Amino acid sequence: MNIIIAGDGEVGFHLARSLTQLKHNIVVVDPHKELLQMIESETDLLTIAGNSTSLYTLREADAESADLLISVLHDETINLLTCILGKRLGAKRTIARINNIEFLTRENKSFFKSLGVDEMVCPERIAAKEIVNLLNFNISTEVFEFSKGLLTMHLLRIDEKAKVLNKTFKEVHEIFPNVDAKTVAIIRDGRTIIPKGTDMFLKNDLAYVISKPSSLRFLRELIGKLDFEVKNIIIAGGGRIGKKTAKNLEKKMSVKLIDIDKERCYELADSLTKTLIINGDATDMDLLEEEGIGNTDAFIALTDSTETNILTCLHARKHGVKKTIALVENIDFIDLSQDIGIDTIINKKLITSSYIARFTVHAEVNSSKWLSGTNAEVMEFIAHEKSLATRKPIHKLDIPKGATIGGIIRNGEAFIAKPDTQIQTDDKVVAFTVSQSLSNLAKLFD
Repeated sequence: MNIIIAGDGEVGFHLARSLTQLKHNIVVVDPHKELLQMIESETDLLTIAGNSTSLYTLREADAESADLLISVLHDETINLLTCILGKRLGAKRTIARINNIEFLTRENKSFFKSLGVDEMVCPERIAAKEIVNLLNFNISTEVFEFSKGLLTMHLLRIDEKAKVLNKTFKEVHEIFPNVDAKTVAIIRDGRTIIPKGTDMFLKNDLAYVISKPSSLRFLRELIGKLDFEVKNIIIAGGGRIGKKTAKNLEKKMSVKLIDIDKERCYELADSLTKTLIINGDATDMDLLEEEGIGNTDAFIALTDSTETNILTCLHARKHGVKKTIALVENIDFIDLSQDIGIDTIINKKLITSSYIARFTVHAEVNSSKWLSGTNAEVMEFIAHEKSLATRKPIHKLDIPKGATIGGIIRNGEAFIAKPDTQIQTDDKVVAFTVSQSLSNLAKLFD
C-alpha cells in the first residue's frame, strides 16, 4: 500500500514506525523538521516537512496515488481538511483523528464522508469505553470485545495464586476440559510467545486469552483472583477522557472527579449531574485521603502528566485500591508501569494505531487491537468465499510463525478454534499475530 501519514508529533511517528513492519510505502508529512530528521535517522521512511493542508505538500507526497491518507495531528480541523483535500486529489481512503464525538453520529459521519473523510477515529472516546470494560471485567489487565462481546480477549497476570502456575498448557486443558477459552500468547520478560502444548505457565507471565462469556467464572478460578464489584471510583483529571469516563459511569457507580483547573471544574459540574467534582491537585495525598481513597474500589488517573498518573496510581494501590488505571502517553513507560503494579495502561497512540491497523491490510477486518507493551495485535478477519482460510482445517493452513487463530463467530454464535476446525465463508475469525506475520496471515483471508 502507498500510505501518507500527516502528523505533528509522536502519534504520527509511532504509527509510521509500526506500519513500516508491514512493508508499506509510507510518506510522513510533519511541520517539525527536527522530528523528521530523527525519524529519518532511525528508519527508512520518506519524510516531507510541511503543512498537510497545502496542496503543494500533498502533491509532493503523491496524494494522487495514495491508497490510504491518515491525518492524526492534534488539531481535528487540520485533519478533516487534510482528508478532504487528499480525497479530491485522488487518495482512495482517508482517516482523520478527531476530538469532537458529535462528529460520530450516523448523520454526521455520512456528511463528512460526502466531503471526502471516509473514517474518523476519536481516541478519547475509545479510551473511555475501554475503561468501562475494564471495570466490568475487573480481573483483567486489558480487555477487548469482538462482535459485541460474543468473544472477548483478556490479558491476565499469572501470580503465585494461579491454579495454572507451573503447569503445561496440555495439563491445563486436561484438568479443565470444559473451559471455553484459549491462550493465544504469553508475554514473558518482554518476549511474545505463541504457546505450544508443552509450554508452561510461569510466575509473572502475562497471558492473552480468547474467551466466551460463559467461561469468565472459570478464568477467575484458574488465575486465583476473586471477583469484586466496583462501586466507588475516583478519577484524577477532567479532560476529554476523564469527562467521558465519568459520564459513562456516574449512573451506575459513585464517582468523584478531581481536577486542578477551577474553570474546568465549573464546566464539568454543568455536564456531569451525578459526579462529585473536586477542585484540587491529585498529587496531594492529604486530599486523596480526605476523599476516601482507602475505601475506593478503582482509581483512574487521566491527567495530562504521565508521571502524575503513575505516582497517584501507586499511592492508591498502597492504600488498598483494588483496581488502578493510568493514562500513560510515553510508550517507553508501559512495561515499567505494569511491572511496578499498575493494573492497566491506557495509551492514545496505541488506541489510534489499533483503529487504523484494520485499514492497512488487503483482507477485510471487522475490528483490531494493538496490544500494550508488545509488537503484536489481535484482529477479527472476515472470511470470504475465495479466502484460502476456508479451504482446509486450521491445522492444515499455512499459518505463519508468530500467529494463531483463537476463535470464530458464525451466524451470531461464538466458539473457540481447535486444530480440526473448518473456517467457513462469512465467518469472523479472531487471530493473534506479531506485526511481522500480519501480512502473511492476512493473505489467508484475501
